[in-house]
Amino acid sequence: MACFDILLPVKNGAAYLAEALDSIRAQTLTDWRLLVLDHGSSDHTLDIAQSRAQLDARIHIHSLPDARGLSGLLNAGLGLCDAKYVVRHDADDIALPERLRHTAEGFAAYPNIVVLGGQLTNFDAQGRALAQHPLPLAPARIKAAMLFCNPVAHPTVALRLDRLQALGACYGVAFGSGGQVQPVPAFENLVEDYFLFGQLALLGLVANLPQRLIRYRMHAGGVGRQKFAAQMAASHTVSLQLAARVSAMTGAAAFDPTPFCNHGGMLYDLGARSDFRAEYATLSAALLRLDGEPAHIHRELAYRQVLAQRSRPAMLARYALFRSRHRPAMNEQTTVKLHLIGRKGPSTQAPQTLVAA
Repeated sequence: MACFDILLPVKNGAAYLAEALDSIRAQTLTDWRLLVLDHGSSDHTLDIAQSRAQLDARIHIHSLPDARGLSGLLNAGLGLCDAKYVVRHDADDIALPERLRHTAEGFAAYPNIVVLGGQLTNFDAQGRALAQHPLPLAPARIKAAMLFCNPVAHPTVALRLDRLQALGACYGVAFGSGGQVQPVPAFENLVEDYFLFGQLALLGLVANLPQRLIRYRMHAGGVGRQKFAAQMAASHTVSLQLAARVSAMTGAAAFDPTPFCNHGGMLYDLGARSDFRAEYATLSAALLRLDGEPAHIHRELAYRQVLAQRSRPAMLARYALFRSRHRPAMNEQTTVKLHLIGRKGPSTQAPQTLVAA
């Protein structure tokens, strides 16, 4: 049994797979097993994986063409794991040599954490580093931020397997009880990670490391418009589910996080209305009941207050005050910038009171 099982899901990933596999083989911590989860590739993916498996007995290939979406593929992979920790790695990313060592040390420092992510370096097709957006570290900050966007980079994540199994948690589905908006969704793709991490974050079980763990490849063109809209809609559904759980956990009044969500670095288009200070007051009262270091909760609320008034003068003034006190993280600056230049996210329903079953 290895210390780390590494899940690498792939479908037609021949272009970059060799580089991804070699980056794992170059890890300074060598106690690992790599499980290539092939989702029915029709290119040379399997040939490349098999060539590396012949060079390194720690690489194992599993053909899973019938898995339902990425969540089904990853859950099947989890069923194959028996290591203490499970690492997630994409077929087009590059693990930095110290990734596993930093992760092992991080789990030792956070003995109760189930999900441990880290920072990443974005790079383009020419290998040039792109703008970096630091991700929050503390479980309490991540707990609060998770209602509005995903503050964990899935390609950097490692999971503590025994705790995950004890909770009955897996990708794309709800676990536990209480605070669920009916019908409870399940996600095969797009936000399967966000739904899992969000539920665990509300329990204080998610943290990020300060170290950069991978180089994350940014592809030309990015996510297509149709897929982006679908991802924004699915992310909104997860946010509503998490908000309902917060109300159930804390006894706070139901609230709608929609006006304050910035999935994809954009605000949802809520029509002509621009003042959401009343909704912010309800949201703030709920988040302040969460367990965790109050300073981290207040830091997250400080940014969400910036978004409570969408008129240009009010947002500029609030953001200037915010910047004087806090360093922007994640996609905070991008969100404000895009809103101020008139870029709107997808439309969604107006804020409403949610009733959890």
